[in-house]
Amino acid sequence: MLHDPNQMTLFPKLPDEALETLKQHGTEIYLNPGDVLFTEGDSNYNFHVVVEGEIQITKLVGSETKVLAIHRRGDFMGELSMLTGSESIASAHAIAPSRVLRIDINNFKRIIAECSPLTDVILTAMVGRTKEVEVQMRQQEKMAALGKMSAGLAHELNNPGSAAKRAASLLRENFQSMQTLALQLNLLSKEQLKFITDLKNQAIERATNPTKLDILTQSDQEDEVTDWLEDHQVRDAWKLSPTLVNAGLDTLTLDTIADNVPTGCLGNVLTWLEATIASYGLVTEIEQSATRISELVKAIKGYSYMDQAPLQEIDVHEGIENTLLILHHRLKKGIIVHKEYDRTLPRINAYGSELNQVWTNLIDNAIDAMDGKGDLTITTYKENSCIVVEIADTGIGIAPEIKTRIFDPFFTTKDVGKGTGLGLEITYRIVVNKHKGDIHFDSKPGSTHFRVRLPVEPTINSCKEVSE
Repeated sequence: MLHDPNQMTLFPKLPDEALETLKQHGTEIYLNPGDVLFTEGDSNYNFHVVVEGEIQITKLVGSETKVLAIHRRGDFMGELSMLTGSESIASAHAIAPSRVLRIDINNFKRIIAECSPLTDVILTAMVGRTKEVEVQMRQQEKMAALGKMSAGLAHELNNPGSAAKRAASLLRENFQSMQTLALQLNLLSKEQLKFITDLKNQAIERATNPTKLDILTQSDQEDEVTDWLEDHQVRDAWKLSPTLVNAGLDTLTLDTIADNVPTGCLGNVLTWLEATIASYGLVTEIEQSATRISELVKAIKGYSYMDQAPLQEIDVHEGIENTLLILHHRLKKGIIVHKEYDRTLPRINAYGSELNQVWTNLIDNAIDAMDGKGDLTITTYKENSCIVVEIADTGIGIAPEIKTRIFDPFFTTKDVGKGTGLGLEITYRIVVNKHKGDIHFDSKPGSTHFRVRLPVEPTINSCKEVSE
């Protein structure tokens, strides 16, 4: 974000006379291009004013470095961290030969306390700059979250897509083989063809709903069928046996087939039978893959509430289910999801896509807290004129010393680059400010519960948690 004339109010520059005055309170430092002035996460900070050159302000969002601003002569930085005592929310480095005035915390506070003409300029900038950075970082947080979900969805869509492609390729091969074999089956009599057709239909039925066999039994039966096929000079016996066993065709059934078809046709009959049974299985696999893709597309549409009004009557369970489907790539690695839904809950008037962002933030944080392994429990129930969504995890918990800060803007316990510290702050704003609801949590090692209360009617503001 570069400076332009429209930003003079939001990012006011200190006039030359002010710079000269400030030089009495600080030290001038020189920076070459690439030199770092301060780093995101630093707690040892100072107030800086650019005297000459260009200083670029950046923040790490996910794996990307985002440019927040480029400061030039008269621009200043570091005032917010110094006054709040928080860690630096961004990094700064020179992108041109620069001179910067550095003022330590004691001198800066004295300047503010004396209410000098500089104070009004600095405080005005603080208010505007904080709002601007929050707006920009919220947008980047949303984009980063969207990027992570897109990557996960691409993976989820790739699995059924690849399965369908593979099945279609095998199906093409089977059809080519079946056409050739079908011509050779014309040598059979009508009675023999009916026998084979009836057997095929029964085998397909069994293959569609196969009997579950343990691995050892399955392997033993395949070996037996393979030996039988080889004894009867059937080609590619090892390729045919798994499909035949899965369809319930054991050696006794194969003996019956051998008794009812000419010896010279046995190989072609069994090869045609295996290809036909396998083809039905491949069609089923393609159907299942297409269904999975359709479910994901439906979930994406439901998650974003595409083509629908922002404020509408919604079922919170639909939003939660769509969110779980979107985050499936993170859950399937070791998270057991328990759902304790009250399906009698009324629909509520809400901003559906924004509530889904709430569920995404809370569930994503729970997964991180459990390091990808544990129990995630989602409970819904009605409490007076509000519905409650409780999301609990078995993770490490929230340390007592930070419990009062987790909804603060830019506060995060994650490593630099892992998050902006806006996920829970955005969650709080959506629930409390936008929906007139409430959000509270209880946490100890191994058990963290977030409770989101939402009014059934948006005009009601009575969802505050009552102390027990």
